[in-house]
Amino acid sequence: MTDRYSQVSTVLWRVLFANLAVAVAKIALGYYSGAVSIVSDGFHSLTDSASNLAGLVGVSVARRPPDANHPYGHRKYETMASIGIMVFLILVLIEVLVAAAERLMRGGTPRVFPEGILLMAVTLVINLFVVSYELRAGRRLKSELLLADAKHTRSDVLTSGAVLAALIGVWLGYPILDPLAALLVAGFIGHACWSIAQEASRILGDETMMDEQALREVVQSVPGVIGCEKIRTRGSADYIFLDLHLWLDRNTPLHAAHARSHVVKDKLMARFPELMDVVIHIEPPPQTPNSQFPTPNGPALPT
Repeated sequence: MTDRYSQVSTVLWRVLFANLAVAVAKIALGYYSGAVSIVSDGFHSLTDSASNLAGLVGVSVARRPPDANHPYGHRKYETMASIGIMVFLILVLIEVLVAAAERLMRGGTPRVFPEGILLMAVTLVINLFVVSYELRAGRRLKSELLLADAKHTRSDVLTSGAVLAALIGVWLGYPILDPLAALLVAGFIGHACWSIAQEASRILGDETMMDEQALREVVQSVPGVIGCEKIRTRGSADYIFLDLHLWLDRNTPLHAAHARSHVVKDKLMARFPELMDVVIHIEPPPQTPNSQFPTPNGPALPT
């Protein structure tokens, strides 16, 4: 886990510097040209950098080992950092809507020149590279923080493309496209907020994280196990906690039942490396008039 967090931090630092360069270029160009769409896009890019910093703080906390006050570890702090990204996006969304509304009501035509269009095209290419790099790293490391940040930057790609098209339109004599592009930026930002909120709510709301049937197949492959029930999983994609009730023959000695439960736990954690811990409650199978349970297979485990 320590190595994993180090890799996440490395990705965030690299992306941070790229986002800062893009944001500064867009904001400078936007204020120079008077294009509200470029300024909005620049501040959108600036929040990429702010979210990178929030992510670095979240990772520094999440990598701490479990302690007396956090027996399940600090992993959810990374998810909380992804919510910080969403908060930054909401603030930018409000700013973009206000700026677009003012331009629509007051009018005005920004200064558009070929060098500015070229600069926006370059920033678009940089954003495409950042999204691809961060998505690959997020999937490899199973980090919802990197994936959330990539979604944020991906919305930047879409907005930059829309702004670039609007600038060309303004250059051709259609100034109304500038505030309309800013409104489109707002739409992309809102969609990114919704996606991040959905992913974070799955983790913080303890939504089921693993397929129950796949877990059941591993459990029931252990000799001596009759079945299992009350399978529950929670956590994040790379940091999952599992608990279940394990059915063993009611005549199994306590020490043998305990040993068999450890075999089940070891097989589960070997098959699913994303499991951080497995808690097993041992009990006999339920007795109902019509229920039929197979005889435990395999010899008793050695004492």
